[in-house]
Order: sequence, then structure tokens, then C-alpha cells
Amino acid sequence: MAIEVNLGVMLAKRRMRSRELAERIGITEQNVSLLKAGKVRGVRFETLSRICEVLECQPGDLLAYVPGEADTSWSDVSD
Repeated sequence: MAIEVNLGVMLAKRRMRSRELAERIGITEQNVSLLKAGKVRGVRFETLSRICEVLECQPGDLLAYVPGEADTSWSDVSD
């Protein structure tokens, strides 16, 4: 997919584990893991907003556009 997810980088910068983020934003740890791995096709703005609030970052810190990459085998996360 042309969108790269940098959630793992932000978690490391904030010295926070996926489990803590999941608890603080109200989604499952499994969904955080899928998002962190870039295995989703979408994320709700509400979820993105909560992630940014907890990690004290901007959406651009979490997502990057990488031209020329595509993959259609991913699933949606809609917590």
C-alpha cells in the first residue's frame, strides 16, 4: 500500500508499549498490532485522533505516503 504506518516508531520514541496504547485509546491490542504492522486499509479519524492525543503527535508523524507501492491483501480495522 502507498501509505506507510510509523506507529511503531512513535511508540518507541514515547517509550510506550502497544498494550498501554490499546488500553488508553480503547481498542484491542490485536488491532494496535495490525495497525503498527501496516496490515489495515483504514482507520477511523476518531481512533487516529486518540492515538495522536496519547502519543502527543500529529497524523503525519504516524503516516507517510510512499509512491509506487500497492497491496490489496489487507483488512480493515474499525474499532
